[in-house]
Amino acid sequence: MPEAAHPSGARAVRESGATPSPWLSILRQCVLVTGIAVVVIAVVALVASGPAAAGSALGAGAVVIAFFGISLGIGHVVGRRNPSAAFGGFMIGYIVKVVVLGVLAFGLGTPAWLDGTWLLIGVVATVVIWQVVELRAFSRLRLQLYNDPIAPPPADQGGDR
Repeated sequence: MPEAAHPSGARAVRESGATPSPWLSILRQCVLVTGIAVVVIAVVALVASGPAAAGSALGAGAVVIAFFGISLGIGHVVGRRNPSAAFGGFMIGYIVKVVVLGVLAFGLGTPAWLDGTWLLIGVVATVVIWQVVELRAFSRLRLQLYNDPIAPPPADQGGDR
């Protein structure tokens, strides 16, 4: 159903109905805003501390975006098949990601060029920005929480029983 236009030009709130899987839309919003923020942080790091700092900030942002993006991708795939199983998919994905990240972090070690301060700034800033964008996007969803009542069939007028 198209949105009604308000005289002020603002979009009117639509009625709720069947909700398509929202995860890809949320993923697009989060990647766009957070990606821009990560590039800005990397430029600041480059100016303030050099290329190693910029690389550290970019790497941190890329890992956070990839790992959070995987969660929304899992939500999309699982939610399309069985919406009530999306939470379970998120949990399994989270556990797998934590294990993989731990193995990578402890298995690969710390590269010599890594700037720990800008890595930390990149991780914290990316996580906070991603979460704010994700919460905002999720809060703007119009989800149908209850099934609409089904009208009872008309009473049988003198039928056989």
